[in-house]
Amino acid sequence: MKTTRKVREILSWYESDNPGTKANLARMLMAGRLGGTGKMVILPVDQGFEHGPARSFAPNPAAYDPHYHFQMAIDAGLNAYAAPLGMLEAGADTFAGQVPLILKMNSSNSLSREKAAPTQALTASIQDALRLGCSAVGFTIYPGSDAQFDMMEMVREMSEEAKAVGLAVVLWSYPRGGDISKDGETALDIVSYAAHKAALMGAHIIKVKLPSAHIEQAEAKKVYEKEGIDGSTQAKRVEHVVQTLFNGRRIVVFSGGATKGEDSVYDDARAIRDGGGNGSIIGRNTFQRKREDALAMLDRLVRIYQGKE
Repeated sequence: MKTTRKVREILSWYESDNPGTKANLARMLMAGRLGGTGKMVILPVDQGFEHGPARSFAPNPAAYDPHYHFQMAIDAGLNAYAAPLGMLEAGADTFAGQVPLILKMNSSNSLSREKAAPTQALTASIQDALRLGCSAVGFTIYPGSDAQFDMMEMVREMSEEAKAVGLAVVLWSYPRGGDISKDGETALDIVSYAAHKAALMGAHIIKVKLPSAHIEQAEAKKVYEKEGIDGSTQAKRVEHVVQTLFNGRRIVVFSGGATKGEDSVYDDARAIRDGGGNGSIIGRNTFQRKREDALAMLDRLVRIYQGKE
């Protein structure tokens, strides 16, 4: 595998990492149709844990089968496929080496009563990731949750172990809980803060939601207004998030969110591209559609990130 100048530049940002971790980052950055561009589209399928099987897969029953998702990521030419332990175990041998894998190592569920203190339980180990041939491990944290400090300490411990054996670390950083309002979960200041926290915790790839123009914190609002931080368009808001990630020295991908219309998905991708983001991590908006429709959507997303649309 020959890396491109762009991928070598990105790898140079991770100055403390060993050759194994950089090799795994390179595998994801060089995989699929966006390989070598510095852009990424990742398929995440952890919604069965988060929302339950019927809410996740009943709109497209073929998606109950774990093999469906491996094949989708491969056929669409994506950079990686992310899923919990059981989903990866169900197809790891059949699809070994055909797409880079990210083991999602912690999960929540919609049956939990924790509202002010949402948290996630560890459901896999670093050894599982190595056994399955994964390139990376992924974790979710909830900045703002009353349980956030325990989650941060868990990620610190697990990330240290992952990096020591050459795995990359992906951090889903989703503000919620505590005193954060519903609008605040996607507020520009809060999303940027959550992204920056993930970078400070040592994540290689950071996943956040697309921010709105809302500013949640009174003290932050004063600074945003005084310094003239532009949040007027989605592309400008993405640009600000990228800036908070060490002035663009960390990879950031944005969540596809709940199922939405195709035009909205494409508009989001153009904003991410134009704002300097690295790409999309998109699940329900693809696998809840029929296979041919999902592949058509992913094809167009790739073309957008290639600058062809």
